[in-house]
Amino acid sequence: MILTGIGDEASNTIAGQIQATQELGWKWLEPRGVEVPGFAKANFHDLPDAAFDSALKQLETAGVGVYCFGSTIMNWAKTVETPFDVTLAEVKRAIPRMKRTGAKYIRIMSFKPGPDEFKTPPEVFRRVRDVTNMFLDQGLQPVHENCMNYGGMSWQHALELLDKCPGLKWVFDTANPIFNPDRSKPKPWPKQDPWEFWEHVRDQVAHIHVKDATWNPAKNDADYNWPGEGQGRVRDILKDAFARGYNSGISIEPHMVVVFHDAQAKASNDLAMQQNYVEYGRRLEKLIAAG
Repeated sequence: MILTGIGDEASNTIAGQIQATQELGWKWLEPRGVEVPGFAKANFHDLPDAAFDSALKQLETAGVGVYCFGSTIMNWAKTVETPFDVTLAEVKRAIPRMKRTGAKYIRIMSFKPGPDEFKTPPEVFRRVRDVTNMFLDQGLQPVHENCMNYGGMSWQHALELLDKCPGLKWVFDTANPIFNPDRSKPKPWPKQDPWEFWEHVRDQVAHIHVKDATWNPAKNDADYNWPGEGQGRVRDILKDAFARGYNSGISIEPHMVVVFHDAQAKASNDLAMQQNYVEYGRRLEKLIAAG
C-alpha cells in the first residue's frame, strides 16, 4: 500500500506540496496543478520544460517520488467536441515526463457529457481506447476516474468503457458518486451509491482516490468531510479492498479548503491548504490502522 495525495490540494507550489508530503512522512506525490517560481501554475504535464525540470529536481532532492500523474487528459473541462489533437498533444507531452519521473500510472477521464446525455457516443470509446493504447504501448498504465464524465455516469457506463477499452484500469473516487447523477436510471436521475459503484468496478481498480462528502440538498451540492465522516463509505470500501488483497496506491483529495475546478482555487491560502492536507492524511492513517 502506498499513501499519496493530489499535490495541489496541499499547496499551489511544488515546494509546499513537497513540504506537506514530508510532514506526513510519506514518500509519494500525485502531481496535478503545479506552480514553480517564475512560471504560472499549470498541470504537471503542461509545465514549460524549464519549470518541469525545476519541479523534478526539487522532488528528487527531497526524495519524493511521483506515483501517478493527475492529468487533465479528456477531463470534465473538455467535451467530445474538443479537437482530438488537444488530447493527443497532452498524451505526447505526458509520456516522456512519466518516464523521467518513473511514474507508472496516469489518471485520465472521458470528457464531460451534455446535461441530458445518458449514452456514451462511439467517438468517446474510440478516443479513450486510442489514448489507452498510446500509454500501454509505452509500458504505462492509464487509470480512469469516475467523475463528471461519460465513464462516470453510472457503474454500468464504467463497465462498458472498460470493456471497450481493453487494458484500461480504474481509479475509484469514493465521494464522486455522492454528487453525480445515476444516468443508467430514468429521470429524474437519483444520485449514485458509492458502495454499489465500488462493488461493480473493484476488480478493475488499480488506484483508490479518497475523499468524503455529504450531499446537502439545501445548496444542491456536496459538503466535504474528513475521511470516514461522510457518505462516501470510505471505511467500508478500504476494508473491503484490503480484505481482497489490495496493495496499490491510496491518494487523498480533501476538497475541504480548495476544490480543483472552483474558480476561487488559486486564491486559497496555501498554509490553510497544507494544514488541512496533513490533518487529512493523518486521519486517513488512523482510519486504516483501526481496520
